[in-house]
Amino acid sequence: MKNVLLVTYSQTGQVSEIATRLVAPLIEAGHRVHTECLQPETPFPWPWRFVDFIDVFPECVQLDAPPNRPLGIAEHEEFDLVILAYQVWYLAPSLPMTAFLQSAAGRRLIAGKPVITLVACRNMWLTAQATMRRLIAEAGGRLIDHLAFVDRAPALATFITTPRWVLTGRRDAFLGLPPAGVDEAEVRSARRYGEVLNGALAGDAERGSGPLLAGLGAAVVDPRLIISERAGSRAFAVWSRIIRACGRRGQWRRRPALLLFAIYLVLMILTVVPLSLLLQRLLAPLLAPRLQRLKQELERPSGSAGWRVSEDVR
Repeated sequence: MKNVLLVTYSQTGQVSEIATRLVAPLIEAGHRVHTECLQPETPFPWPWRFVDFIDVFPECVQLDAPPNRPLGIAEHEEFDLVILAYQVWYLAPSLPMTAFLQSAAGRRLIAGKPVITLVACRNMWLTAQATMRRLIAEAGGRLIDHLAFVDRAPALATFITTPRWVLTGRRDAFLGLPPAGVDEAEVRSARRYGEVLNGALAGDAERGSGPLLAGLGAAVVDPRLIISERAGSRAFAVWSRIIRACGRRGQWRRRPALLLFAIYLVLMILTVVPLSLLLQRLLAPLLAPRLQRLKQELERPSGSAGWRVSEDVR
């Protein structure tokens, strides 16, 4: 039997629910699963006030995370596998997960260990996962699998439903729009990954160099979002430096810069993103080979191929 560490941070509860379903088959098989729910020293609000939600943007992008409370793990406890289940904030890992990966305790737990990452978000997770990959490598961990659960509602609908969920705490269907977040059927599908993972652990496959969840459609990249996300990431890097130059988080003197960023963000969503998607459609014959190469690269290590499951599983 294996010793597995599950580290989560979930304001909405959806990331935690998916992660719980993932590890359920491991627990049923007798593996010991220690779940560590990260707790910032100063909790982040839920639902968010608009000004607080915008005010965490620069620190998210610059990976300047406030500390978490001490972990509930014995100092010298060792694990055979580490699972990191996280949210995406502003194309970056949520600040509590960043704090964990940057902390001495987090780096000790990851060093030399196989790591699986799990993300649940609206749709853009590529930049955040690249950051996770880098921080895991810097800590001496070995990323062996990645699971991506996204909101599959139309993009225009999620531009309304996701902010409503974040700012009011309400995710129910309204005005003909679907509920916000990952669909319940897909949340339940996390168990099938756990069943495959349980079989892999039984054969000590986590000690090898390859992914354990390949062929299950674990990480599907939408090529249309690659260019949009990379452009957004570059813009966020510039805006985050400008706002931080105006003051620290919570200081009134950086509020004007935050307001300008909020206006920019709305305008970008309404204009630049649709224009980017239109241009990609028009230039599809030219862009397709490059985007396909990027898609395969960004889907590693688990990939989007579904040769181990039927076509209608996801």
